[in-house]
Amino acid sequence: MGVKNLWDILESCKKTLPLHHLQNKRVCIDLSCWMVQLQNVNKSHCPLKDKIYLRGLFHRLRALIALNCSLIFVSDGSIPAIKLSTYRRRLKSGTEATQDETNSHEVSSLRRNMGSVFSCMIKEANLLGVALGIPCLDGVEEAEAQCALLNSESLCDGCFSSDSDIFLFGARTVYRDICLGEGGYVVCYEMADIERKLGFGRNSLITLAIFLGSDYSPGVRGLGPESACQIVKSAGDNTVLQRLASEGLSFAKNSKGSRKQQGHIIRCSNKENGSDRDINFNGMKHNLQGDDQFLQVIDAYLKPKCHSADSEVVHRVLALHPFQRTNLQQMCAQVFDWPPEKTDEYILPKIAERDLRRFANLRSTSSKLGVRLPLEKMPVRCPVSRIIKPRKVQGQECFEVSWEEMDGLNTSIVPADLVESACPEKILEFEERRAEAKKPNHRKPKPKKSENRAPLKEIDVKLQNLLLDIELESNASQKASLSMVAKSTNRTAVIKVDQTNHNQLLPTELEDKIEKNNASGCFPSGPRAATTEVISLLSPSPAVPGRMVSKFQQAGVDCIEMIDLCESETEPSPEHAKKARELRLFLASIREDR
Repeated sequence: MGVKNLWDILESCKKTLPLHHLQNKRVCIDLSCWMVQLQNVNKSHCPLKDKIYLRGLFHRLRALIALNCSLIFVSDGSIPAIKLSTYRRRLKSGTEATQDETNSHEVSSLRRNMGSVFSCMIKEANLLGVALGIPCLDGVEEAEAQCALLNSESLCDGCFSSDSDIFLFGARTVYRDICLGEGGYVVCYEMADIERKLGFGRNSLITLAIFLGSDYSPGVRGLGPESACQIVKSAGDNTVLQRLASEGLSFAKNSKGSRKQQGHIIRCSNKENGSDRDINFNGMKHNLQGDDQFLQVIDAYLKPKCHSADSEVVHRVLALHPFQRTNLQQMCAQVFDWPPEKTDEYILPKIAERDLRRFANLRSTSSKLGVRLPLEKMPVRCPVSRIIKPRKVQGQECFEVSWEEMDGLNTSIVPADLVESACPEKILEFEERRAEAKKPNHRKPKPKKSENRAPLKEIDVKLQNLLLDIELESNASQKASLSMVAKSTNRTAVIKVDQTNHNQLLPTELEDKIEKNNASGCFPSGPRAATTEVISLLSPSPAVPGRMVSKFQQAGVDCIEMIDLCESETEPSPEHAKKARELRLFLASIREDR
């Protein structure tokens, strides 16, 4: 609860800050306040056994972990003696404590019932926190008092609590509420703003608690927030507690307008010596001369029972605690029925982002100290392996990155500004790779299979040109040269004719091809399979070598086989056309063999 109506009084000092404001901060959490908030959500949606409150706590924590927000759970200890009546009233356990019980110094604090439902919820929250690497500090009495002490001693940057009396214990920065998701934010109050805008210091707020009512004080009946604020302001923050302790409420009648505004609330009957003052305090008359009620309230706020800042237990919780992946998987499997893969999917990207922020802080700190080390010479290895591609998530520029040794996490998406601050060298490498990929490809195209047979294509072209020359020159004149293939049963003769104008010779590759065809059975083969002769068309035709037998030889007539190239100068001879066809067939056989 805190102080009645105090949040309304502080409304003008409320600030709504983006969730990113908590980045790299150490924050104490009044765990009871968070569990009450989450429990109320749980009751409105589903039964308590579904543990929606614990799932909500898990998502709050993973969002803060990704921001590298170092968290400390602080739980309540024993119930202060001055708070027993309020505590019993809340539990509705019967009649309120008597005035003697709450005011007596002999009444000690009461240990909480650790077996209650709410205490079991706190235990579950602690187990979840330990698995996530979040320590828990068990307070001596009030958790908000312990949080305020750590904050006032600069051991944390702020406190999460919905109890407004945390300011009375000395807190400087208080986060009242948190909202996750797109456009996430925190509701923040700064004591500096309260002092500047309202003129209320810690002493003034304690006095307001006595006037308006709190966990430690029933308040003054009929005194509203506006009247109480006027009285406190008139007294001033430096002297208000002394005047309250020495004069009681009678100092209020001397403030501006107090006689007119408060006359029906504060009734003082001063005797001549002024030693007796009866005050109508919450409907009951008290003699403040022998009543130390106000002093007890003041001492409870100014001197709460807490672990000191230099105690061993405080130093232990301020150390870094490891993330326990296996324990978290087991707990999520038992509570949420999640497989290990789902738990990893939720938490590992946040752990990786937290480690990257820590690396960015290390580089930033070393740079401020004048030590600017390149990425490869940093004492801690950069968790980012490489940048895969740019992404945009909810309008925010991000990068998809691959990680180095991150408990099975391969890739995830992180904000671009984080990568820029942690490892700008990785961005330069990515830009260079992307620029290299956009350059035109100057490499020669990969040759096709048909191009691997370039020598045979050259043979085809040369043979076709040779055939064309033979046909054209045979019609024009007998000055062209001719290459003939003489078939025989025992050998194949390749005749090369010297041409007067062209000097074209049958390529040696063709001879090799002919030999290959001979091996395959297209032509006779053997030691006399092929010979080359040069024939002059102006001299008498020589006898055809070989053992070919013509039809005249079969009849016993000597003859010489010779080819009449042309019968006239204008038309080709039939024999020449026949040989041309044979040469075409020979070329076709070469193509088929390929």
